[in-house]
Amino acid sequence: MPSERPALYEMFDDRFRSGRCMNGDAELEVLYTGCRWAEGPVYLPAWRQVIWSDIPNDRMLRWDEETGSVSTFRRGAGHTNGNTLDRQGRLITCEQGNRRVTRTEHDGTVTVLADRWQGKRLNSPNDATVKSDGSIWFSDPDFGITSDYEGYRAESEIGANNVYRVDPTTGEVRLVADCFGAPNGLVFSADERRLFVSDTRAGFIRVFDVREDGTLSDGKVFADASARPRARFDNLRFDDDGRLWAAAMDDGVHCYDPDGTLIGRLNVPESVANISWGGAKRNRLFITAETSLYSAVMAVTGTHPTGPGRRPWLDAGAEGSV
Repeated sequence: MPSERPALYEMFDDRFRSGRCMNGDAELEVLYTGCRWAEGPVYLPAWRQVIWSDIPNDRMLRWDEETGSVSTFRRGAGHTNGNTLDRQGRLITCEQGNRRVTRTEHDGTVTVLADRWQGKRLNSPNDATVKSDGSIWFSDPDFGITSDYEGYRAESEIGANNVYRVDPTTGEVRLVADCFGAPNGLVFSADERRLFVSDTRAGFIRVFDVREDGTLSDGKVFADASARPRARFDNLRFDDDGRLWAAAMDDGVHCYDPDGTLIGRLNVPESVANISWGGAKRNRLFITAETSLYSAVMAVTGTHPTGPGRRPWLDAGAEGSV
């Protein structure tokens, strides 16, 4: 009897096929299920593990690539949302319940990087990306303070949903963009000259030019989800050929050509929250979607979460990583 499950790959433009985006696993592999709302996967090369968040259950989970086992990485995690790595292999975490961005040091201690802007508490940091100069850029929508489901209900002290930059030397938290309904995923282009930010409420992915002083130009729309009513953008990742992959919630995972054309998508049986590249060749796409962690080995290769250039201590399994 033929399967009623839709095909994993859906092509909208022949560039999705010619770019090898449809080559790879024929189906998604379910690595774990049992979350309330899974978010923020990040692959740790040194340990061959994925850490991700289960926000309503206030925990972070860990999947081991070698054994397939899943364990609790952190419980009472501050309703953690997005996670990434800095250039020293330390875990950067957006704790939307605690309304702060933190770094887990190599010895396991937690350092607070940002919890206020101009003396006012942040809303609920959602996602972060690290530039090669060590600065940390993060989005701060109000998702964690609108109810008690993914944080703690509260009034916004700032009164807006913005994107901020943490200076790597002084620790200063600076507002860099304030034109959002709800900023969410963010990622730099390979040359770090552009910053892409999704706006979940507006239904856009915006792109900004990054100036040498760390400020941004006025953004323009890179992708518009209005023609696909099931799509709401969450986090973003690039592959090595410059295509942008976007978690689009009820519309699966979108793939955009560098010119902004939607060329294809991955169909996922649950609402997609976040995606992340990993595996030994960085060609395994990890997907958090509602209750589950999925993966698919692809024929395309993802960029490293800490930016261009290989770091052997990350890629070769050196000691000292989280």
